[in-house]
Amino acid sequence: MQKNYFLAKLSGLLILSAMLLLLGTLLGSTGASWNEMRLDQTILFDIRLPRSLGAYFAGALLGLAGGIAQSLFRNPLADPYLLGSASGALLGVGSILCFAYLGDSWIELIGLNGGAFIGALIGVLASLLLAGGYRSSLRLLLSGVVISVILGAANSLFTFIRPDLFQSIQSFMLGNTTLLNWPGVEIMAMALAFCLIVALVISPTLDALSLGENTARSLGLPLDQLRLVLVGILALATGCAVAQTGLVAFVGLAAPHLVRKISGGRQRVQLLFSCLGGGILLLSSDLIARTLFAPLEIPVGIVTAVLGGLYLLILLRRAPFGGRS
Repeated sequence: MQKNYFLAKLSGLLILSAMLLLLGTLLGSTGASWNEMRLDQTILFDIRLPRSLGAYFAGALLGLAGGIAQSLFRNPLADPYLLGSASGALLGVGSILCFAYLGDSWIELIGLNGGAFIGALIGVLASLLLAGGYRSSLRLLLSGVVISVILGAANSLFTFIRPDLFQSIQSFMLGNTTLLNWPGVEIMAMALAFCLIVALVISPTLDALSLGENTARSLGLPLDQLRLVLVGILALATGCAVAQTGLVAFVGLAAPHLVRKISGGRQRVQLLFSCLGGGILLLSSDLIARTLFAPLEIPVGIVTAVLGGLYLLILLRRAPFGGRS
């Protein structure tokens, strides 16, 4: 019976995902392509389809990373950007933009996406170094906050030195799905498959951690090593998503909450549903962003911030203070 409920919920999420991908392929800022499929093949398959798939995969990566972060730190307000990945990615983009005028071949080779990915990983590594390792979740979380502040100051310095870069950096901060292409989709698809498989395999660690760290250690699990793997998956998933879409707000925070009631409290199911929920949330937001004021498109990060913020406000109104969501 429980397995049937799980399959029904999983099927519902997959069907909703497929419907949104179809809408994303057919709808755009120039209108719908219901009766001109043959004439609009370039728009459909070279622009809208990779954009829709890319938005879904980026949201899935952020949803998975958010589910890991909230379970790993046992904090319902944890999100993928807490370990300094967001500020690091922004610093990477700012560095590439700031020094691109030098014309060095290695800077051109890295590109904005590569700079964002490297910056995100540097932010997480800096948090690990400041925390003195990965053994204490609380220390690691606090270190991530400190690193985010430091890297944020460095980003402000870039915009002070090069004020002409402010608009480009702001576009990255607000999130952007308009430049997604097939190579980016392939990268995110491979990263998502790897991260999801590894996370599902070691998800029993998160079940044990939910009972308390002392209890988890008493079960004989290699807790420190598995925590390091989870932090690595968190960094990889966040870095890949941020490198392609910029700093999309609230997806990693809201997606695990959206599916928590239907996951049944099992971490493996929670991570899988958080992944699907993140993809649905970001793709839905992208559809709103491209059609709400068509032909003008608004940054998708604004839509996710509004939708995610409203949902969390409703959640706070319904849940008792200090209670579990």
